[in-house]
Amino acid sequence: MRPQHSGKWLGMLLSGQLLIVPVQAEEAPEAAPAEDELTIRVTAPRLSRDLYETPAAVSVINGPEIRQGHQRLQLDESLNTVPGLFFQNRYNFAQNLRLSTRGFGARSPFGIRGIQIRVDGIPYTLPDGQAQVDAIDLDSAERIEVIRGPSSVQYGNAAGGVIAVTTARGYERPNGARLKLDAGSDRYRKGTIQANGSEGPMSGSATLSWLDYEGYRDQSEVEKALFNGRLEHEWQEGQTLTATFNAVDTPKAQDPGGLTQAQVDEDRTQATNFANRLDSGQNLDQQTLGLIYRDPTVGPGTLTTSTFFSRRDFEQQLPFPGPSLIAFDRQFYGASSQYEHQAELAGKPLNYAFGIDVNRQEDDRRRYSVAASGQVTGQTQEEDQTATATGVFAQGDLALTPKLSASLGLRYDHLRLAVDDQRTSDGDDSGSRTYREVSGMAGLSYRIAAQQQVYATVGTAFESPTFTEFANPDGSGGFNPDIEPQEALNRELGVRGTLGPSITYDLAIFSIEVDNEIVPFDRGGQTFYENAGQTEREGVELGVNWTPSYAWSVTSALTLADYTLQDFTDEQGNNANGNKLPGLPSEQWVNEVKWRGQAGRFAALETQYVGDVFAENSNQTEVDAYWLVSLRAGTDFRFGEQTLGVYAGIRNLFDEDYFSNLRINANTDRPVEQRGYFEPAPGRTINMGVNWQF
Repeated sequence: MRPQHSGKWLGMLLSGQLLIVPVQAEEAPEAAPAEDELTIRVTAPRLSRDLYETPAAVSVINGPEIRQGHQRLQLDESLNTVPGLFFQNRYNFAQNLRLSTRGFGARSPFGIRGIQIRVDGIPYTLPDGQAQVDAIDLDSAERIEVIRGPSSVQYGNAAGGVIAVTTARGYERPNGARLKLDAGSDRYRKGTIQANGSEGPMSGSATLSWLDYEGYRDQSEVEKALFNGRLEHEWQEGQTLTATFNAVDTPKAQDPGGLTQAQVDEDRTQATNFANRLDSGQNLDQQTLGLIYRDPTVGPGTLTTSTFFSRRDFEQQLPFPGPSLIAFDRQFYGASSQYEHQAELAGKPLNYAFGIDVNRQEDDRRRYSVAASGQVTGQTQEEDQTATATGVFAQGDLALTPKLSASLGLRYDHLRLAVDDQRTSDGDDSGSRTYREVSGMAGLSYRIAAQQQVYATVGTAFESPTFTEFANPDGSGGFNPDIEPQEALNRELGVRGTLGPSITYDLAIFSIEVDNEIVPFDRGGQTFYENAGQTEREGVELGVNWTPSYAWSVTSALTLADYTLQDFTDEQGNNANGNKLPGLPSEQWVNEVKWRGQAGRFAALETQYVGDVFAENSNQTEVDAYWLVSLRAGTDFRFGEQTLGVYAGIRNLFDEDYFSNLRINANTDRPVEQRGYFEPAPGRTINMGVNWQF
């Protein structure tokens, strides 16, 4: 049950209208007992559990770590200290942030593949496996849960991992409003206004932000408006109805393209010739409405149902001539229902959940041919693409003893992808593909002590090609008949716990075999996909947090992994057996030392090491490792009931030359030295901001 508020009136900006609700002045929260502070519930695996009863590599990031002193532009700021995650493409808003976990998602030249993204229980991953994170509002985020490793038993297709974002409820933050203004290097400017409040059983939160950023490289400017709202009603018996609304409008997000090594040496800030000439980039607008109902009074358990509708209008000019102007109008909608219950089986406690997900994606997609001069010369594609996904699942935990529990999960997915060709003058490329997949998971968890756990799991996952990845390299259109879903078998051993009152740790050892690994290659500037024979992924992930006092904390995240191609001949006929999977470092190490004082004062020093990576399947181009050092600090000033916070940050303190993104397997029809793999990152940058809370 949430606290009740009454008193002052607060103007809340919600859904473009002014909603007036009464709220109470902020009160200092009471300190919780130390034992309660260590009790963490996780819900991303669908079955709600204590963290120390969860047989999976799960990390939880809370509000202050998400926002404090950050620019709040991309997820990497908040999740850098989670082991096993690797981020690229932070500075190219046209191609969007790229994220991989244990190698899943690494193949994507833009956006997210192979990872389920969810916000307030609403899926941001499409039925065909694509996901975008441009609509995630970090100013609204209050909690992020991350599952590392295959998780198809929870969410089906493209579940090489899960990132579940929960936005703030109206009563979870100080009542009132706040205004944030940010500025920094490369003409970075951002403004944010936010309001929170509650009255009786109602609570609401809304955030509106505007970003204007010129960028480090030529042809990399972005303009973006983002709104996120949440309205919740709670009944006395615990039922809740939550409405969420998210809208993003990006009238400009330019794409500078990938440079060759010679171009990097000449001028790291330049864009490619065609990127400038064609004004490559994208514009989009998207709205998503979600409804979530939770009822703990249905029978002996809890019923959760949700439904959502999203529309997205999108246009993108790629940085090369030819069939390079893409546009689509998309509708994405669906519903989900889940029932969770605690019972007994043979006299032993059983916690189980079962449910169904139904989602549908409808794309009206067009493609146009563009001359080197930038003139549109004709239409090459007009088709309706639909993807319908239905999944049923069940999973449960059986407490064999007070310390030992067994977990089982099973999911069946039916996925149909269809193309209806509307432009048949060059032949009818209509067709469909249907997949029926079963995913399973089994695990054991042993609770050594209240905050000490060891677990072992084995699980399977599948990942279908997306519509983009089905493109035919021979140019004939329709579905590529030679590409199939990839299948993964994951084995994991983990231990987490505390050492004394000040140290927490999380260690996971994993081994994953992937059959029919989907990997990209480039032909004529356009990315296509094929199946590798097999990949093997083995690694260790270690996260440690040491809090020697209230004022000081040290966080460290180490990832050591080996991602290897097996039984694979690349698109040029090279034997790639034993080569490293491109775009993935074998070593990552992130450390953060943080100090906090009275009156909101804080300071943080972060170091990040990223090991060598290869740019293509043949491993001919090795990109050097690099170190980054960043600082951020801030303080608050109180004026009666109002607070003014000031903060600043320095990224890449020592002005290191490195690449924020590699275009994997780009331009494979060219000699290696002429391939545009590289997207240089900025050198030393600064940002600063003010946060007025009133």
